[in-house]
Amino acid sequence: MIRNGHGAAGGPGRPGPGGRRAVRVWCDGCYDMVHYGHSNQLRQARAMGDYLIVGVHTDEEISKHKGPPVFTQEERYRMVQAIKWVDEVVPAAPYVTTLETLDKYSCDFCVHGNDITLTVDGRDTYEEVKQAGRYRECKRTQGVSTTDLVGRMLLVTKAHHSSQEMSSEYREYADSFGKCPGGRNPWTGVSQFLQTSQKIIQFASGKEPQPGETVIYVTGAFDLFRILQDWDIGHVDFLEKVHGLAERPYVIAGLHFDQEVNHYKGKNYPIMNLHERTLSVLACRYVSEVVIGAPYAVTAELLDHFKVDLVCHGKTEIVPDKDGSDPYQEPKKRGIFRQIDSGNDLTTDLIVQRIIKNRLEYEARNQKKEAKELAFLEARRRQEVWPQREDDCDF
Repeated sequence: MIRNGHGAAGGPGRPGPGGRRAVRVWCDGCYDMVHYGHSNQLRQARAMGDYLIVGVHTDEEISKHKGPPVFTQEERYRMVQAIKWVDEVVPAAPYVTTLETLDKYSCDFCVHGNDITLTVDGRDTYEEVKQAGRYRECKRTQGVSTTDLVGRMLLVTKAHHSSQEMSSEYREYADSFGKCPGGRNPWTGVSQFLQTSQKIIQFASGKEPQPGETVIYVTGAFDLFRILQDWDIGHVDFLEKVHGLAERPYVIAGLHFDQEVNHYKGKNYPIMNLHERTLSVLACRYVSEVVIGAPYAVTAELLDHFKVDLVCHGKTEIVPDKDGSDPYQEPKKRGIFRQIDSGNDLTTDLIVQRIIKNRLEYEARNQKKEAKELAFLEARRRQEVWPQREDDCDF
């Protein structure tokens, strides 16, 4: 059990607002390649109660029921723990959610998105808690899924994060990815995320720096944000260390435009577009504010505008700006530049290599998942139609 320790109501010995009994909420899942869709689910779940406990399945359980996860269980525990709406993480949570699990952690009910989660034999993993009336549903975030992100990484294209015309290779793969003989599955497959101001407001803290707080600025791509990196530094580990540099930190993350990221990273990066990366970073408990489309060079104007006290970067080589200048020249001149070593060497490239190495296995996993869901939907449809047929024949 991993507690985040920020004194939320509903924690050990803590009542809910107004002294009433705290409402404790349970969520569980694989949380593989944690993205803003996962974060949005947990945000909605947390809003239904006072204290959110999140169970994360083991590699063995996921492989048994769905296929191999991209991230290891320890990596996934770490990613979920960094989401700001999570109060507690339960490692090795059972794949099938039972009343025994809810009672063990004193949870009133569990929350899941309005999609389907099935066991290896096609059973609804939430059947027991649904029948007991201890199940709540939240809206699934349209436009993103782990399946989609894996598909993007399997493609050699620069078009998935912009409105550019797709290459023939991408179009062919996009047409087949997320489909099976029965047709396109409504919950998986390549799709595009549409950003709205309301979604940003829901994720943002809305708090400005207060007197006595130390304003710390970091900048980068933050692609596939969680424990991945754009400076060969783990995002979560890096930001946690940055956050710990001051007693009262206010961390601002500057996110580069897609074209800028593609310029200095090349290949098919960024995997996630700027709008997706914005929500992912806003969901991190160590970040207070995000600059959307930050300049590559940390300028005097930027430092003065945000009243920055400290600028941080990882230990890897700093890529020069397009004119050959040091993008950190100004903060270095002011004596407010600091390099941070998170000790994490997991990179976006390494994760992509993991997926490419196991491409056939991941594609088989996705097809298997979709086939099970279609079979489940068809069985449920027949159950709904059958009573009607009985009535029609009842004279």
